[in-house]
Amino acid sequence: MTSDQPSEQPVSESTANEAFDVEQQDNTDTLFPIVGIAASAGGLEAFTQLLKYLLTDTGMAFVLIQHLDPNHKSLLSEILARTTQMPVSEVQDGVTVEPNQVYIIPPNTKMIVSGGVLELTPREKIQGKYMPADAFFSSLAADRGNKAIAVILSGADGDGALGLKAIKAAGGVTFAQCEDTAKFDSMPNTAVATGNVDFVLPPQKIAQELVNLSRNPLISDSLPPIAVEKLPEEGDALATIFVLLRSVTGVDFSHYKPNTLDRRIQRRMLLYKLEELEDYAEYLQKNPSEVKALYEEILIHVTYFFRDPEAFEVLKQQVFPTITKNKSLELPIRIWVAGCSTGEEVYSIAICLLEFLSDKVTPPPIQIFATDISEIAIEKARSGIYPENQMVEVSPERRRRFFNAIEGGGYQISKAVREVCVFARQDLSSDPPFSNLDLVSCRNVLIYLDETLQKRILPVFHYSLNPTGFLLLGTSESTGKYSELFTLIDKKYKIYAKKLTVNRPILSFVTSNYPVAKVEEPKLTNENPSEEFDLDRKTDQLILNRYAPVGVVINNKMEVLQLRGEIDLYLKLVPGKASLNLFKMVRQGLLVELRAAIYQAQRQKNLVIKQGLRIEEGDFSRIVNLEVIPFKPSTD
Repeated sequence: MTSDQPSEQPVSESTANEAFDVEQQDNTDTLFPIVGIAASAGGLEAFTQLLKYLLTDTGMAFVLIQHLDPNHKSLLSEILARTTQMPVSEVQDGVTVEPNQVYIIPPNTKMIVSGGVLELTPREKIQGKYMPADAFFSSLAADRGNKAIAVILSGADGDGALGLKAIKAAGGVTFAQCEDTAKFDSMPNTAVATGNVDFVLPPQKIAQELVNLSRNPLISDSLPPIAVEKLPEEGDALATIFVLLRSVTGVDFSHYKPNTLDRRIQRRMLLYKLEELEDYAEYLQKNPSEVKALYEEILIHVTYFFRDPEAFEVLKQQVFPTITKNKSLELPIRIWVAGCSTGEEVYSIAICLLEFLSDKVTPPPIQIFATDISEIAIEKARSGIYPENQMVEVSPERRRRFFNAIEGGGYQISKAVREVCVFARQDLSSDPPFSNLDLVSCRNVLIYLDETLQKRILPVFHYSLNPTGFLLLGTSESTGKYSELFTLIDKKYKIYAKKLTVNRPILSFVTSNYPVAKVEEPKLTNENPSEEFDLDRKTDQLILNRYAPVGVVINNKMEVLQLRGEIDLYLKLVPGKASLNLFKMVRQGLLVELRAAIYQAQRQKNLVIKQGLRIEEGDFSRIVNLEVIPFKPSTD
C-alpha cells in the first residue's frame, strides 16, 4: 500500500511506563535532525534509491542500520558514495554526528547515539535475534526528541518496529517503504502493523518528504514552544483545540504539562505541513478524525514488560510479604495499576505476585484493577496479545509458564493471568478511585501532569490504600508536597508505604464527561405475544435468590430498565438532560468498580462480587457490597 498522507490509524497511549522521559528533551530545539534508516535483505537497493533523490544540504544527518554479514568486510560505504555527493563513512566508535553526512553501521556491532556521538559495542542477541534498529531508534528518540526521524526499508524480519514507537512518543516522524516497492516486505509491513508509521511510501517519495521536512520551520528553526503555561483565553487557537478535545473525548488536557502538548501538537502540524497553530485549530474543526488522532497521540507512551527488573524484586522481597501477612483467605489481594497503557505493567505485576504465591498451600484470591484513559490501550491490554519484539524482557521460563505462543507469531498472556486482571477506562483527574487496596502502581503518569492534577491525584491514592498499603511511582517521580501522606521505602524505585494521618485529605470526584452514544428506546417484547419475556418475574426470581433488597436492572447499553428497593443511597439523577445511563447515575465511590464488575460479568458470563466498596457523600461514608448478575431474556 502507498500513502502520501499521515496514517489515520491512531496509536494508543497510555499514560504509563515510557522507555525514556521525553519531557526531559528540552534542548532539542538547538539540535539538527538525525534520520535513522533501518534495512535488511533488499535494503541496499532501497537505500540507494533514497540517497539518489536526497538533496545534499538538508541539514540532516543520515545513519544507516543495515543487517550485515559479521564475517565479511562491508563495502557499503564505497557503494553508496557513488550515489551521493554527501560524505559517506563507516562509523568508528566515538564519532560525532555532523549534518549533511551519511554514516554506516559497521558489521557485527550494536550502535546507539548519545549526546550526538555514535557509540559502538559488540552486537548481542535478544531472545535469539539481533535487533540493531530497535536499539538505535530508541537511543535516537532519547537523544533528538522531536528531531528524531526513523525510516524502515526492505527487510525480512521485524527489527525496528518497537523503536518506531519510541520515535513517535518523542515527537519524531516515522516512515516505512511500501510493500509494492520493497523486495522483502516483512520488515516495513511489521512496522506499519504497529500503527506507528506516519508515511508509507516508495524510497523516492520518502526522500522528497525528508527534504520537505528539512525545510519546515517546526524542524529547521528553533521555534518558541506553544504557550500552554497558563490557561488560554476564549477564542485563542489553543483554547479551541482544548475545547475540541474535550467535546470529542470528554478529557480536559488543560492541566497536562506544556512540553507534552507542545511536542504532540507540533508533530501533527508537521505531518500536515501546517506552520501556524490557528491553521491546525481550523483543520481540527473540519476533520473530527484528526481530533481523535491528536487525542491518542497526546497519550502515546512506550511501555514494556518488567521495566526496571530490580523494582519487581523489591515488590517480591518487601511489598508482597507485608501485604500477605495476616491476610485472611477470604479477603483478596487488591492492586490498582493506574495508567496501565497496553497492559505490560499490569501483567508483569500479576506474574510476580503469582510467582511469590506459588509456594502457598492456599493462596489468597487476587484482584488487579487496571485503568487507562485510552480505550485503544485498554482493548490491547485486555487481549493480552504481544508480538515477539515486545517480549524482549520476558525470560524463556516466564514465557513457558505464563504465555501461550499463538499461530502466526507472538504470544498471549495465559488465561490464568488474564482472569485476575480487570481492565476499565478511567480518567484519573476526575473519576472516582478504587478502595481497600494493598498496592497502587502509577509509574510515569505524574510526569505528564501539572501540579494541579498531581495535588488532586496523590491524596486519592492515599485514600484508596489500606492502612498497610503501598504506592509505586516512576523512578523520576515523587510524592512531592504530599510526602506527609507516605513513607519512602525504596528511594531508587520510588516505593512508598501509606502513613496513617490524623487529618484526612480533601478529595473531589467529578465523573468525567465521556461522550455517550444516542440510545433508542429499549424494546423488551417480541412481536409474538406468546414469546414475551417477563422481565418482572425473572428479576424477582434473581433478586429473591440472592436475598438482595436493593437492585437495578440494565441492558447491554447500560440503560436502566428497572429499579428495586431504596436506591437513593446508590443512584441519583444529575442536572441537565435526563439520562437513564447507569454510569451517569451512580454515586461517588462506585463508578469505576461498577464499570469493571459489569465488564467482567459480561466477559465471563458469571456472577461478579465486589465487597467493601466505600460511598462518599460529603461527610457521609458507607461501605457496601456489590453483585453483578448477567442473564439473557428467554422465551421459555
